[in-house]
Amino acid sequence: MGDQADRQPTSRRIADELRAAIISGELADGDKLPSERELAARYAAARNTAREAVGILQAEGLAVAQHGRGVFVRQRRPLMRMGRERYSRRARAETGLAPFRIEVQKQGKTPHTECRSVTRVAPPADVAERLGLGDGDEVVRRENWYFADDEPVQVGVTFIPVTIAQGSPLATEKKLGRGSIYQRFEDLGHPIERIREEVCARMPTPEEFKGLAMPPGVPVIEVLHTSIDDKGRPFEVTRFVMRADINGLDYEMAVED
Repeated sequence: MGDQADRQPTSRRIADELRAAIISGELADGDKLPSERELAARYAAARNTAREAVGILQAEGLAVAQHGRGVFVRQRRPLMRMGRERYSRRARAETGLAPFRIEVQKQGKTPHTECRSVTRVAPPADVAERLGLGDGDEVVRRENWYFADDEPVQVGVTFIPVTIAQGSPLATEKKLGRGSIYQRFEDLGHPIERIREEVCARMPTPEEFKGLAMPPGVPVIEVLHTSIDDKGRPFEVTRFVMRADINGLDYEMAVED
């Protein structure tokens, strides 16, 4: 085993030892990694070798570079998405806030959202299927970007049948007022009663990589969310794309007999 370790590239050996220190907690969230100069001196290696080692950790999502400051251990406590609690009518009534804002504030961060577009389009095939739409049916498409402490964490694109959204703020307005989107649905006779969420992981598109300011090598979590009202009717589908290094999912559900 020792001979095999000796034959490893020095950059890999440096990365392995730094990774072990991160996993053990010796290097904690937010700690600064040794500089390239310090690593080169410690391991009797070239600066380029030290740079390669740090690059391995960045590609694995364990470290992040901050311009002009150095490289730091990435925070590993994820921003949790509370699948069952996030659509609570009680929480919305008490706070007047949208689900994302409620979650982020509960976790000690400052939320910020930007609705960047409201348009009318033909729905993607998977969205049309979940909404029970036919050929020629259109949807209102709302694109929202979500931030925690000014860091981009996810993008959500919501699709609403035109037959539901037309004539309401959902079809035209970027800001939806107290209670946000789910209060507007309730005003239209579509209280959220059940949800279906289909979850997968994949690598980001170039646009997502840039827009979410993602580090190299980090995947995204994609959640295809469908809202269902008290009459069993699906009334909106939202495709959430979330940074996997920042977000986590927390679901609690009853088990059927």
